[in-house]
Amino acid sequence: MFRQKPSPLQKHWSLFFRNNRAKWSLIIFLSIFIFTLLAELIANDQPLLVKYKDKFYFPIFKTYTEQTFGGDFPTPADYRDSYISDNIKSDGYIIFPLFPYSFNTIDYNLDTPTPSHPDSKHWLGTDDEGRDILVRIIYGLRISIIFAFLLTAISSIIGIIAGAIQGYFGGKTDLIFQRFIEIWEALPQLFILIIVASLFIPSFWSLLLIMLLFTWISLTGVVRAEFLRTRNFEFVKAAKALGVSDIRIMFRHILPNAIVATITFIPFILSESIVALTALDFLGLGLPADYPSLGDLVRQGKDNLQAPWIGISIFVVLSGLLTLLIFIGEGVRDAFDTRKNQ
Repeated sequence: MFRQKPSPLQKHWSLFFRNNRAKWSLIIFLSIFIFTLLAELIANDQPLLVKYKDKFYFPIFKTYTEQTFGGDFPTPADYRDSYISDNIKSDGYIIFPLFPYSFNTIDYNLDTPTPSHPDSKHWLGTDDEGRDILVRIIYGLRISIIFAFLLTAISSIIGIIAGAIQGYFGGKTDLIFQRFIEIWEALPQLFILIIVASLFIPSFWSLLLIMLLFTWISLTGVVRAEFLRTRNFEFVKAAKALGVSDIRIMFRHILPNAIVATITFIPFILSESIVALTALDFLGLGLPADYPSLGDLVRQGKDNLQAPWIGISIFVVLSGLLTLLIFIGEGVRDAFDTRKNQ
């Protein structure tokens, strides 16, 4: 029996997983991301389950009024209120998540002034508004990673298409595109963001669009160079002679050769996106204040030097996250490096 020869993709994956540092970095990063996706089930000021008078309620999915649990008002039930809590426990029970706080929950029962130091209730302490730092980190990591994934994916698609058009057609098309990119890169991105932030409050999607306007350029140069190199190969000339369309040649025959060079940059673009969002939030030009933000925690650490646990916590989180992405990027780069894997 002959063993089937592994495909190029299988070979690259095998080479990647031989790099223990990159492999474990990927496992840890994916574990953190999956953990943050379950944030509402891990950290929430709404109970996971309430049993009251032989009926089951799920406040994490539906809002119930005080009257449901023996209260007097038709307002949303506050399960941390002693009156509501005692009513429920007298004829049932409450199951809270591991951390009974959401990212915007203010703890009014602190024993010390805010920002309070770490204790059994708040493992990493609270910020100057009385919000749990660990919970804000969990939610902040999720929104930062999702934002970076979306920005990286969309900008990579646009950058690959733009670079492919430049490199394949060359001539005046390439010349005009290059002059446009040079002018576009020269625009002051920070000033544009300041102008936009002064006109209206940026949302998640508007900020994503603004950053996308500048991030798509990252891969155009690499893809353009690969297409310029590959378009004169014999198999491309043969495809043209057979009447194959330009789009099919570009994305069916040439792109697989160019994608090897571009995929190694994606983890680094991902880390740059996280840093960019954190920096904008720190400067007050990023997400609105009602969003959980790693940049806001960086600002909290700067403004509250008397509470070093804030700055230390966010430093460890950001440096650890970026280190994992750099190790993953190095592993991907080495796995696709033909000079090392011949």
